[in-house]
Amino acid sequence: MNLSQFFAILRARRMLVLGIFLGTVALALAWVLLRPAYYTARAPILVDVRNPDPLAQPNYQPIVPASYMATQIDIARSDRVAERVVEMLGMDKDPKATEGWQRATGGRGSVKAWLASDLQAGLDVKPARESNIINISWTGRSPQQAANVANAFAQAYLDTALDIKTDPARKYSAWFDEQLKFARDRLEQAQERLTQYQQRTGVISADGADMETQRLNELSSQLTLVQGQLTDVANKRNAAAGSVAETMASPLINSLKADIARQEARIQEASANLGARHPQMIRMQDELRAMRSRLGAETGSIGSSIETSYQVTKARERELMGAVNAQRARVMQFNKFRDELNVLRRDLDAAQKAYEAVSERASQSKLQALSNQTNIQRLATAIEPLEQKGPTMKLALIVAAVAGFLLALAGALLLELINRRVRSVDDLAMATHLPILATVPAHDGKASLARLAHAPARPALGYRGSYA
Repeated sequence: MNLSQFFAILRARRMLVLGIFLGTVALALAWVLLRPAYYTARAPILVDVRNPDPLAQPNYQPIVPASYMATQIDIARSDRVAERVVEMLGMDKDPKATEGWQRATGGRGSVKAWLASDLQAGLDVKPARESNIINISWTGRSPQQAANVANAFAQAYLDTALDIKTDPARKYSAWFDEQLKFARDRLEQAQERLTQYQQRTGVISADGADMETQRLNELSSQLTLVQGQLTDVANKRNAAAGSVAETMASPLINSLKADIARQEARIQEASANLGARHPQMIRMQDELRAMRSRLGAETGSIGSSIETSYQVTKARERELMGAVNAQRARVMQFNKFRDELNVLRRDLDAAQKAYEAVSERASQSKLQALSNQTNIQRLATAIEPLEQKGPTMKLALIVAAVAGFLLALAGALLLELINRRVRSVDDLAMATHLPILATVPAHDGKASLARLAHAPARPALGYRGSYA
C-alpha cells in the first residue's frame, strides 16, 4: 500500500475516522469532567544511616543502608503505624465510622484495624532515588484530608520508630535494676566477709607476711651464728685444760709455767749439793708446790669460764631455736592468712567489677529508655496539594486526540482489509494483475455535464463516469 492508496481509504471512510476521533475525545472529556477528585500530599522523611547512636554499645554493628531502608519502609506501611494514625485523628471515636465498620464487617475484628486498613489503601511509601529520603504520600478526596493524613502518617512513623528503639530499653531497665540489686548485695557480702576476716585474724594487709618472713630470716641467721659459737665453745670444753687456746695464750699461766720451770731447775741444781730435808730444799719445794697450785687454780678458772660460756651459748641456742620455730609457725600461719585474704580480695574485686558493669549497663538502658531522639527526622510538613492527582484536562485531551486519531486510522484500515474496494488505479492493477492503458476522470456532477455540452460533436458513448 502506497501513500495514495492510504489517503484514498481515509477519504472514502472519512466519516468513520471523524466519528472515532470525536468519540474518543468526547469520552476523554467526559472522564475528565466526571472523574472523582483525588489529591495527593507528600511528607518527606530523612533516614540518616551514617549517624551512629551515641548510646549504642561499642561493638554495635554498623547499619546496612539497603536493608535498613527497606525495613523502615515496611515499618511506615505497617498496621501499627496505621492504627496509631487512626488514634491521632480520632477516627475510631467517630460514630459514623463505627456504623460503617458494623455494616462492612458485621462486627468482626476491631474498628481501629478496619479504619487502618482503609487508610493504608491510599498510602504510598517510596524511597527517593539515590538518597536516604522516604516519601510518605497519601491520596484522599480533599486537599486538607490528604495533608492531614500524610502528616499523621509521618508523625506516627516517627513515634513508632522511637518506640521500637526505646521499648526494649524500658523492658530491660527493670531487669537491669534487679541485676544491679543482686550485684550490690554480692558486693556488700564480699566486703563484709573481708572485714570480718581481717578483724578475726588481725591481718590487714598481705604485706605483713613478708615482714614476718624477714623476721624469720633474721632469727635463722642469729641461730646459725650462735650454733657456730656453741660448736667452738664445746670444742674448747672437751679439749684438755692445757691445750685450750685461752690457757696457752694467757700471760699469767705462761709466766707461772716459766717460774715453775725455773724453780724445778733450781731444785734440780740444788739437789746435787743439798739433801731432801735441807731447809733450803724444803723451802724451794714449798715454793714449787705453791706455783703449781696457783697454775692449777688459774687453769681451772679458765675452764670454768669456758663452761659458763658453753652453758650461756647453749641456752641462747635453745632460745633462738624456739624463737625460730615459733616464727616459722607464724610465717606459715601468715601465709595461710594471706592466701585466704587474697581469695577474699579477689572475690571483692570480682563483685566490684560485676557491680560496675551492671551499673553501667543499667544507666545506659535508662538513658536509652528516656531518649527521644532517633536517626529519623521529618524534612518538611505535607501541605495541601493545589492540583488533583492525575492528568490535567489539557493533557488528557491531547492524549485523547492522539489516541483517537490512531484508533480512527486503525479502524479505517481494519474495515478496509475486511471489505476491500478498488479506489485507485493502483488498486485495479493489483486486483487484475494487468497493465492500465488509460484512465477516465471520475464523474463530478454538473462540471462534467458542462464539459460534455461544449465538447465537439462525436459519437456518444454509454459511459457516464464512475461513482466509485
